Amino acid sequence: MSNLLHSALQSASNLAVAGHGAETPAVPYSRPSTPASAAFPPQIGFVGLGAMGSPMLKNLANHRAAHVHGAPPIVIWNRTTAKSDAILAELGEQKVRVARSLEQVAAECDIIISALANDEVARSIYGQFVQTLKQAPPAKHKIFVETSTIYPTFAGELDALVSSIPHCHLIASPVFGTPTAAAAAELVIVMSGDYRSKKEVAYLLVPAVGRKVIDLGGNIEKAPTFKLIGNSMILGTLEILAEVYTLADKSGIAASDVHSLVKALISASVLGYSERISTNNFDGTTGFSINGGIKDASHIRRLTAVHNSPMPSIDIAHQHLITARAIHTGQAQAGRETVGVLDWSGIVAGSRVAAGLEPFEHKVRRTLCTAAK
Repeated sequence: MSNLLHSALQSASNLAVAGHGAETPAVPYSRPSTPASAAFPPQIGFVGLGAMGSPMLKNLANHRAAHVHGAPPIVIWNRTTAKSDAILAELGEQKVRVARSLEQVAAECDIIISALANDEVARSIYGQFVQTLKQAPPAKHKIFVETSTIYPTFAGELDALVSSIPHCHLIASPVFGTPTAAAAAELVIVMSGDYRSKKEVAYLLVPAVGRKVIDLGGNIEKAPTFKLIGNSMILGTLEILAEVYTLADKSGIAASDVHSLVKALISASVLGYSERISTNNFDGTTGFSINGGIKDASHIRRLTAVHNSPMPSIDIAHQHLITARAIHTGQAQAGRETVGVLDWSGIVAGSRVAAGLEPFEHKVRRTLCTAAK
């Protein structure tokens, strides 16, 4: 996430949380009054160990081991068991233990954090959680924390599903930040849902996973809505960058010079994505995948339609993301892809091919500048 968005979120948090113009703390709640938790720390579960989930889990496990006396190892689960095994080997059995199944996570854990790829995966995972708990309802408070970017009304569906089980609550808690920010525990965490549960989760995640919590109230749909608003800022910026770099290619201006101008004009706001485009670094394993970008763009467009609030830049960006993915898929089928997972900064391919250029590399036409003299 860009520093520009960090600044915007800081301003938004002052309005959303304080309401009185005062500077807000990193956690907008008093500490939960649960003296029993000091002697018996809650059992944490973590589901989804992808580009964001993995660093979040590692930070949480390391922080709890260092600061929470007697904290049990975090129970982890991932569809690809190799990822779980690798993290166990890295962190050790004092910090994490691998669950055999989702049913085990649901039954054993008091707080379950999920970081999933999309709505369909979340629907499947939470369906299994609820099926397990219906067979053996919990006798005490159990909190589910969904950190993925999902559509707002789907968050409502998950909330209804989870709350159908006695003592169970869902917190919508999407995060702002790149995998690099996640690794540095610099995420901005947004929350909506049950107040008591938000209290407990906020102090669990800050400063272990993120630097700040923004509370958007009890309506579960507010946090996912806010997340899509934030991502529309990033995606809109990406579309502008894609068009700028394409025009530079066509007019004989080096990408490195454009990136220098971006640094001079926009401080550090969009430098990460500008640098990726300027150097053709579209490796999505260290960023945000094109599939995730298309999913978010689809959610944003759906939200703008619901509220009759057009965002034509996002419509264009959505088209260019699809174009970029189609090109990358074709290259992969032909065995010519340069990266296994395409980052969403690869959106520039949509602009480049429309301009007659190569999709994922610079072909600067310096002859155009010469001919113009």
